[in-house]
Amino acid sequence: MHPRVCIDSIAFMSDSLATQSEYFRRLGASKVTLLGHHIAQEGTVAARAALDHAGCQLQTVVHPFLPGQALKPSAASWEAPREALAKSIDAVAELGGKSLYMITGGHGGMIWEEAAEVFCQAISPCIGHAAQRGVTLMIENAPPLYADIHIAHSLRDTITLARQAGIGVCIDLPGCWTEAGLQDLIREAVPITHLVQVSDYVCGDRCVPARAVPGDGNMPLERMIGWLLDAGYTGLFDLELIGPRIDEEGGFAATQRSAESLSALLEKLGA
Repeated sequence: MHPRVCIDSIAFMSDSLATQSEYFRRLGASKVTLLGHHIAQEGTVAARAALDHAGCQLQTVVHPFLPGQALKPSAASWEAPREALAKSIDAVAELGGKSLYMITGGHGGMIWEEAAEVFCQAISPCIGHAAQRGVTLMIENAPPLYADIHIAHSLRDTITLARQAGIGVCIDLPGCWTEAGLQDLIREAVPITHLVQVSDYVCGDRCVPARAVPGDGNMPLERMIGWLLDAGYTGLFDLELIGPRIDEEGGFAATQRSAESLSALLEKLGA
């Protein structure tokens, strides 16, 4: 497996950390992404044991700031989410991870600018805490169908929000591959980008999410990853695999094929 490939545990989200660990070991993964709720449920001791068994390093953790909720201007509504985010930051640091990426919480009844300001205020105390623990905070782009849990639905908006908040970006390629001016957006984003998520999309799929193994779909992955490398991106490429195609093939089998496909592409591009 190419050293810049990161295996995302979202393909195994219904499995325990121990089971995920065995998958990571069999895949030969060196870097992995874990879901925050798995760590919260099973604890950092179990997470540490899983990483050690697989012989891999934690790269990042997924953390929904307001799971299933909309952003609200009331400061009282931020207290519990702030505490949860602080605990997740501590867990990442304890496990030797590098970063944590978030979805923001939903739009609610606010216009985008209002929701963005609320999010920035809500996470502000956690930014310093993350810096002290050596953890990079990021937000990702996610499709508008996730408007109930997130407000950044394009790479352009994600860059804007990340700069406003003073945090980094996680580029989800399946969520932005059709955007106008994408090469220029990638150049703009790369200086604050700490993770890039990769999968494919088969034109005609209508479900959400609708991810496919890289190479099985219609996304111009070679061109986009080439743009990222040309823009100076030196980080990891995270395989985020979820949806009916992944479920039908099986998370492990789909991840194995994806790692092989992405590794070959990165080798071809000289990454």
